[in-house]
Amino acid sequence: MKKIIYLFILFFGLLNSQLLANKKNNMILKLKYGEVEIELYSDKAPMHVERFKKLASDGKYDNVVFHRVIDGFMAQTGDVKYGNTSSKDFNLSLAGTGGSDLPNLKAEFTDIAHTRGILSAARSADPDSANSQFFICLESAPHLDRQYSVFGKVIKGMEFVDQIKKGDPNSGSVPQPDKIISLKSK
Repeated sequence: MKKIIYLFILFFGLLNSQLLANKKNNMILKLKYGEVEIELYSDKAPMHVERFKKLASDGKYDNVVFHRVIDGFMAQTGDVKYGNTSSKDFNLSLAGTGGSDLPNLKAEFTDIAHTRGILSAARSADPDSANSQFFICLESAPHLDRQYSVFGKVIKGMEFVDQIKKGDPNSGSVPQPDKIISLKSK
């Protein structure tokens, strides 16, 4: 009987510590429409999660525009070089072409589907070119599965993501884009 009680305590202790660890991986993305909670998948894409958290903790995502937003598809942001409205390098016409001063990341493809609310690393044609940019899926996008590194998901506040100003239906270019107010660990 003592062994069963011990196993019971051990099991629930591990479960509780896992839940606490997951809480530490959650982020709050503040938009003018409201706060969005993001759960990060450090077990699936550890390098991308680490980069995302580092740039967020350094304040690099604060004031960065959603430069490419396509209704029914995705909202892209994260160009910390040209997309930061409070930076001397801000240039809306170049937003989407820059990244951070850190090296690019190797792809971390997983079996996680690109469904509504998924965060995935934006990149060029080179699978190992992700740096700071990311996108949030507004709807399912199965053609992206196993082609882009999924590293998180919106778990609260998707209705605020839905309100982000949409761009041109073809290019997604947004003339007067919304921006990230702040991005912090929960």
